[in-house]
Amino acid sequence: MDFVFGGVAACGACVFTNPLEVVKTRMQLQGELKSRGSYQIYYRNVFHAFYTIGKVDGLAGLQKGLVPGLVYQFFMNGVRLGSYALIETSGYSHTDGRVSAAKTTVAGALAGVAGAVMASPIYLVKTHLQSQSTSSIAVGHQHKHQGMIQALAAIHKQHGILGLWRGSSAAIPRVSVGSAAQLSTFSSSKEFVTDLQIFPEDSWLVALTAGLISSVVVVLAMTPFDVVSTRLYNQPVDHLGKGELYRGFGDCFSQTLRKEGPTGLYKGLGASYFRLGPHTILSLLLWNELRKLYQNHR
Repeated sequence: MDFVFGGVAACGACVFTNPLEVVKTRMQLQGELKSRGSYQIYYRNVFHAFYTIGKVDGLAGLQKGLVPGLVYQFFMNGVRLGSYALIETSGYSHTDGRVSAAKTTVAGALAGVAGAVMASPIYLVKTHLQSQSTSSIAVGHQHKHQGMIQALAAIHKQHGILGLWRGSSAAIPRVSVGSAAQLSTFSSSKEFVTDLQIFPEDSWLVALTAGLISSVVVVLAMTPFDVVSTRLYNQPVDHLGKGELYRGFGDCFSQTLRKEGPTGLYKGLGASYFRLGPHTILSLLLWNELRKLYQNHR
């Protein structure tokens, strides 16, 4: 049930935050192909991007990639939050009855790796679909997929089973770092808020406050990895399945830093928070409340 609760909670959050994921993806890709003389129209900020996509691609354009987004959230966060819950209930994350920051960080990282490996093919397709746009506002490489199933089949046919895990070299550290920051901060913050006795011990406001604190930490820790991950997943590949723009995580990181400076690694930071912030808060709150309801009922 811990795995199911994690997946359901993340899907509930995804329905509301997917438009922000589309905006974040587009902002992280813009400027990538500037040196090739293409895609010269850029989004000025998260609000301009949101308005432009809605105006040109319609409201449906803001929900691109929703189906793979929901599937990704269910499997990735189901495995990630479910694994963390098992570690937590086993008592490993505590020392002398208190939450251990070091242990929860390790537990969160390991749970993140498990989730990232499991759901990487779906994230690949989701990124491809969310980057697709009308040519007048397109950024990054444009893939010609018709939907999630067709995209998975086409990638598998052209590049084999390993082609579905292309970009996972960035996804694993991205999710691992984000998961470690998110879950360790959430557990520690929840204990801290409970100790302050601002709210009743079983109040949903405890989890909400802890989620707010966790959302800030996770966005700051995760955004550079998220930018690299988005670009690796979306880059065009040759007939052998090798990336035409980047050789791997280290090459993409160094190229972005060299050509666009430190701010290049924090592209779409505002969009990242508007997406990751509410998603972190909603998913952790729903996850916490679903577990609480189940335990009380049982």
